[in-house]
Amino acid sequence: MNVQPILTTHDITKSFGDIEVIRGVNLAVYPGEAFGLLGANGAGKTTIIGMILGLLLPTTGKISMFGEMLNGSSKHFNRRIGAALETSAFYPYLSGRDNLHVFAKALGGVPAARIEKLIDFVGLGAQAGSRFQTYSTGMKRRLTLACSLITDPDLIFLDEPTIGLDPAGMREVRELIGELISKGKTIFITSHMLHEVEQVCRRVAVLNKGEILAQGLVDELVCQDQTLRIEVADLHSAANYLAGLPDVGQVTKKENYLLIDATLDQAEMISSHLAKIGIYPRRIEPVGSDLEDFFLDLTKDEITKHIQ
Repeated sequence: MNVQPILTTHDITKSFGDIEVIRGVNLAVYPGEAFGLLGANGAGKTTIIGMILGLLLPTTGKISMFGEMLNGSSKHFNRRIGAALETSAFYPYLSGRDNLHVFAKALGGVPAARIEKLIDFVGLGAQAGSRFQTYSTGMKRRLTLACSLITDPDLIFLDEPTIGLDPAGMREVRELIGELISKGKTIFITSHMLHEVEQVCRRVAVLNKGEILAQGLVDELVCQDQTLRIEVADLHSAANYLAGLPDVGQVTKKENYLLIDATLDQAEMISSHLAKIGIYPRRIEPVGSDLEDFFLDLTKDEITKHIQ
């Protein structure tokens, strides 16, 4: 990728006393993309966000943003970054609209029309005048997102953006993220909801116990475990024949189909092999793993290594 990253972390670590919770994390986020930092609860996602936003100091390592190395604070980028944190605090007795005006003033002020535009964008129009303490979880998440967009930032951090939402609310948040990306914004999402992230992020990093286990394009990561599903009339003969060939991967016989460790590029070769013994597949199709499968396999392997 020729474009320079908008955000990078360079071997950052974080320790609390003798306990190291983040170990040598290297991340790169590029302009105009939705990047996902995936990990179970307690993996260290929020700690990493805290260091990037200057709320915590890395124990070692460096962070650069917009081509500038940070020196313990990102405050001078306040108008270029926005953050919708899971623990964002609002004034309970103020309306959603008034809360946005308070935060806008703290950030240096924006035109009142900007606040109204954000209220419409996140779908809070009918509830903007109601007190925050009356808001549902979905309404609170909408207000948090609106707050992160007050200054029309270039880089937006969304910490668990769909947590606590019903399926309709999750879909609406995905659509809002897609609209932000279409406007050229860069989105950094932290989440443990892998299916949600897979639908909006092009690149992800997998975090486990403070360490990055994998990082890259979602399509490339999930295709690592790709298999072919093959339907034939004589499963037993096909399975035995293919299992004895040196250029065919592991063959698993299911109730009415075969699973073969192979890519779609190898389908023609496998079909040719079967034709030699008079077996002609009714169907050959790829069965790729999803991001959840990849994550679980990756973290399972890591846990196994620590046990051994």
